[in-house]
Amino acid sequence: MTPRGRTNQLLYQAELLLATPSGEDEHAASRRMALEEGTLALLELALEAALREVTEHAYLARHDWRELLQEDDEPIAELERLRELAGRPGSWLAVLIARLEALRGVEGAARRDAGQALIASADRVALADELRWCLGEFKELLFELRETSAEW
Repeated sequence: MTPRGRTNQLLYQAELLLATPSGEDEHAASRRMALEEGTLALLELALEAALREVTEHAYLARHDWRELLQEDDEPIAELERLRELAGRPGSWLAVLIARLEALRGVEGAARRDAGQALIASADRVALADELRWCLGEFKELLFELRETSAEW
């Protein structure tokens, strides 16, 4: 499989998970949380695959997204664009990175439904909706990154 094919496969699999209904039985909340966190894990793999894909021309020794997006030692246009986006609060990449960090935490990234005794925040966006937005923005930017990468 090509790097581009792998990136596309991971993004497609993430979309499939997001489209999977969680059901309405006693396990629905746990299933929803599993689908959300599974989608998030696939998006992390897709991010790394996309970085590998759009930096092929630079023959980088490593492709870990944490290293590439935090270090400035690789002056590659595609990476610079992603670094700027990651540093912009509220951008899809900043949101995705925050959710990926939460995924590794004790609480996880998926949110439990507020019980009847709790007051739910009206402005709280469901994780699945956030991930759909991130995925859509990711795919849109990936198209542009592929174009600039192909110029090399």
